[in-house]
Amino acid sequence: MTDPITIDIPHKLGLEGARAKLESGVGQIAGVIPGGSMKSHHWEGNTLHFELEALGQRVAAELEVLDTRIHAIVALPPMVALFASKIKSALGQVGAKLLR
Repeated sequence: MTDPITIDIPHKLGLEGARAKLESGVGQIAGVIPGGSMKSHHWEGNTLHFELEALGQRVAAELEVLDTRIHAIVALPPMVALFASKIKSALGQVGAKLLR
C-alpha cells in the first residue's frame, strides 16, 4: 500500500450542514477515481467511511467532518496510486462543489 492521499476541503456549513451535503452526494465521490464505483459507506460519529472499487482494486477512504473543513484520507492500492495527483485534484473539486 502506498502513502494515503490527504486533503482538507474548507466549508462554511457547520457540522450538520456539511454532513448532510456529504450524505446526499456520497455517490458522486466515486467519480473522482477513474472507473470507480461505490461499494459501501457508513458513518461513525462525524466520519464517513466508504469503500470504492476501481481498476479491480478496493479503495478505502474516510471523510472527517469538522466545523470549517472536511479532512479526507484515501488509501490507494499501488495500481490506483498511479493516478494519485489526479485523484487528489478531483477530490478537492468534487468536495468543494458538494459543500456549496
